[in-house]
Amino acid sequence: MAHTHRFRILLLGALACASASALTACTSGAGDSAPASASLDLGAPTELSSPAQPGSNTPYLEVTADQRLFLSWTQRAADSSVSIQMAEWRDAAWDSTRTIASQRQFFVNWADFPVMTALGNGDLAAHWLEREANGKYSYGVRVVRSSDQGRTWSAPVTPHTDGLAAEHGFVSMWAEGSDRIGLVWLDGRKSAMPDSAREMTVRTAAIAPDGTLERETLVDARTCDCCQTGTAGTRSGRVIAYRDRSAEEIRDIVVVRQTAGGWTEPQKVHNDDWHYPGCPVNGPQVAAAGDTVVIAWFTAAHDTARVYVARSVDGGATFAAPVRIDDGNPIGRVDVLLDDQTRPVVVWLEQRTPERSEVLVRRVGLDGALGVPQVIASTSGARQSGFPRIARHGDALIAAYNTVTPMGVHVARVPLSPTSKP
Repeated sequence: MAHTHRFRILLLGALACASASALTACTSGAGDSAPASASLDLGAPTELSSPAQPGSNTPYLEVTADQRLFLSWTQRAADSSVSIQMAEWRDAAWDSTRTIASQRQFFVNWADFPVMTALGNGDLAAHWLEREANGKYSYGVRVVRSSDQGRTWSAPVTPHTDGLAAEHGFVSMWAEGSDRIGLVWLDGRKSAMPDSAREMTVRTAAIAPDGTLERETLVDARTCDCCQTGTAGTRSGRVIAYRDRSAEEIRDIVVVRQTAGGWTEPQKVHNDDWHYPGCPVNGPQVAAAGDTVVIAWFTAAHDTARVYVARSVDGGATFAAPVRIDDGNPIGRVDVLLDDQTRPVVVWLEQRTPERSEVLVRRVGLDGALGVPQVIASTSGARQSGFPRIARHGDALIAAYNTVTPMGVHVARVPLSPTSKP
């Protein structure tokens, strides 16, 4: 989004710990995280081959109900042309790369990237961002579907109906029923209107199999400008999480829930009280099973960078106090999944030096105890390193992440049990 470049927060250590003694305090949780527990430890990561070529970035993972694993990414060629590509993991190797879209006026952004989802009938859906009009930040969402596992794709559909040259992005998608695509996005139509207060909104819609738009709905009329949205389905209904924006510029995480009467009013997950007059470009992520919901997020409230995870057992209606899970100097950029015991497993970036960060993953017990953080890989703390993504695949998690020098998408497997073998 436009505010990405004007307000990007650079947390290279100053916000977290200013000395070796402070780092020790932060690493131990600074009083708000639980002790480590060996029983929660993960296995050693193994790097897998990657189907993405040099120049790739913005990876995204999708695992279907029948355990098919897909990876999508943005590929930049030597001539600077861009395409959206994907591959499927089959028999311990990636199959041939397939192109979701190419030769279009893509809006390419390090933090606002294409995503995929598998629908109930077996179809796949994907989205990308495409420039509209001549404005630098005028772009819209395009959604396509495939009924042949990504070999061919439908004509793109635009889910927002404002028709304005404005910002639309940070999409999360889900399967709605057997054959519909549900999605939520940040919508900048208010910013494109005369005398605008430059406020972003959160909107949802559904897309029928024939491309017809259904139920476009305003969820929140004032939100943070350019943080990712997150969503998960519960037994009680769908939950959407995002970073809100109060009149006083408090940028905390809220959820809305889908009920029989529509979407609920936004509710804070926790009162971080992060006053920040800009967008940190660091949104929450959600995982759910039954009526258990976990949300992971980054905050730098009161000049201390943290990564938190919080649990709900009533479908997201209420959340327990969060547990701090970082290692003392987090950049954030989180993702989260649940294991078989509904224990959250969180991935994030941790700053180690001004030039180097690590992709870390950690499991959290039901009592808030912490497993030892596992290092998946080293990368850069620069924005081009993007956002690591994880997905559950069998008895392991699959992680996809970016390196910057050289630029490229990598994939790793991390056993959910420390005794599991690759």
